[in-house]
Amino acid sequence: MSERITHRLVEVPGGRIHVAEQGAGPLVLLVHGFPESWYSWRRQLPALAAAGFRAAAIDVRGYGRSSRPPRVADYRLLAHVADNVAVVRALGESTAVVVGHDWGSPIAAATALIRPDLFRAVGLLSVPYAPRGPHRPTDGFAAMGGDEEFYVSYFQAPGRAEAEIEPDVRGWLAGFYASLSADTMGESAGESVSFVPRGGRLRDRFPKGVLPSWLTEADLEVYAGEFERTGLTGALNRYRNVDRDWEDLAAWDGATITQPALFAGGSLDPSTTWMAGAIEAFPRTLPNLTAAHILDDCGHWIQQERADEVNRLLTDWLRSLG
Repeated sequence: MSERITHRLVEVPGGRIHVAEQGAGPLVLLVHGFPESWYSWRRQLPALAAAGFRAAAIDVRGYGRSSRPPRVADYRLLAHVADNVAVVRALGESTAVVVGHDWGSPIAAATALIRPDLFRAVGLLSVPYAPRGPHRPTDGFAAMGGDEEFYVSYFQAPGRAEAEIEPDVRGWLAGFYASLSADTMGESAGESVSFVPRGGRLRDRFPKGVLPSWLTEADLEVYAGEFERTGLTGALNRYRNVDRDWEDLAAWDGATITQPALFAGGSLDPSTTWMAGAIEAFPRTLPNLTAAHILDDCGHWIQQERADEVNRLLTDWLRSLG
């Protein structure tokens, strides 16, 4: 087993993807969400390696050392699927398990859905699988906020969220992480922070001056340093493709994912509570779901908030796959 995390850049159709990897054995591809990086899997890489797996955590396109294509359309789900396929090929593997968190979860689900020949199982953290539905996503998001604006709608216009975040990247990240962490949610309880007052800013509802227990000052510096260097546009462009994804995935409307699957979410995570209907539909949408867990008193950043527990759930599930 490798004793340390190694880093490389691999070529993909859209440029390059940065991969952090550790261990030897069956490949497990780890896909992060917003606003994070490969570093969100820092506690999973050594645990999976110790369990006999080759763990590879990528910087999703638009993040970190991976390419940042210029067009919004370059961040559609199909492009992320192509990146994942190319990474597996570049690592010399013929199959992999893909595991995603936050936006990485829909990316992982689409990857498993579209390329079942290459991805033999899928793990979804925090965001449950929901097949493509009948309605354009931005129409649904526009109806959610009432007198306020749902954060995904707020992120749609290029430059708008960047103008809020980029003058104080470190402070914004600290507040956003705290807003969705179990031990620092405070009065926001993770819900109100997902809505923006008309004419206001998302950060106006962040807890002030607190860091969640899972995030050290050094950890925050890693995240902030990456986004200070890259900016936020590449990361935010994922949100700006939800309608394009809906159009791209028309051939998979209502489709099930047939590979063995795992889901784990936090009981205090809005992604879990808002999408309770998607979880209830798992017998139909994930017919080979082999492990499902809701972690009590856990927020959104599940693999960082409850690293030891998530490591155990992941390794037990991966070993069960054979």
